[in-house]
Amino acid sequence: MKVALTHAAAAAWRGGDLHEIGRGSPPARPARPERPLLLPPREMPKRRAGGERASRVALLHALAHIELNAIDLAWDLIARFSGEGLPRTFFDDWVAVAEEEATHHALLSTRLAELGAAYGDLPAHDGLWEAAAATAHAFLARLAVVPLVLEARGLDVTPEMISRLDRAGDEASAAILRRIYRDEIGHVAVGCRWFEWACAGRGLPAVETYQEMVRHHFKGVLKPPFNAVGRAAAGFGAAFYEPLASAVSGARAARPPAA
Repeated sequence: MKVALTHAAAAAWRGGDLHEIGRGSPPARPARPERPLLLPPREMPKRRAGGERASRVALLHALAHIELNAIDLAWDLIARFSGEGLPRTFFDDWVAVAEEEATHHALLSTRLAELGAAYGDLPAHDGLWEAAAATAHAFLARLAVVPLVLEARGLDVTPEMISRLDRAGDEASAAILRRIYRDEIGHVAVGCRWFEWACAGRGLPAVETYQEMVRHHFKGVLKPPFNAVGRAAAGFGAAFYEPLASAVSGARAARPPAA
């Protein structure tokens, strides 16, 4: 239903039937199906890409869950921050992102069905929506954390998942991940463009502001290695993120050994 509604809303926006962004109060949590069971991240079972069918199903299920969250995150950004004085082109971009995320979820769900499984068969975690909740009242923080931490991380890890699926002979699943990877470069580019636009409008330096937003609003750490090629293709330069990872590494190196 969420996928179909997303495609319908995107078509109405492009066609002019839906031509105005109103003001509203999005719910703290989006509507979700009864399944999958949501667990704390630390309680999630381990999975591996490639190999046996069960491992591939687990991978695709996890990715389908990420893409369902991504649909919600795109629409929440549009609704929650509609009062920020944003131009129509901002909404053009994020409606397109929402529609692509819906396509990704549908592709993964179809592939799961081909493998005799379905979205909801396995548990999933709620970490992505925790990031949304942490940035619910901070426009710059939302742009910094969701597209420029979470989606950028997807650029780092997806090429290796594609390689593992290729080695396992699962060309159909690998092709879906290649599609997702190409689209996600565009999503990171959209996030970077609008983050820099918002910083410029506030007279703030983009790089330093990004690092401040991540330090204050993201619970995790930025983990290398980074896919510098994919990130650069999105216009997201290393000056933004490498100092954050270096600072964590430096702090760990300086920490005295445990007694």
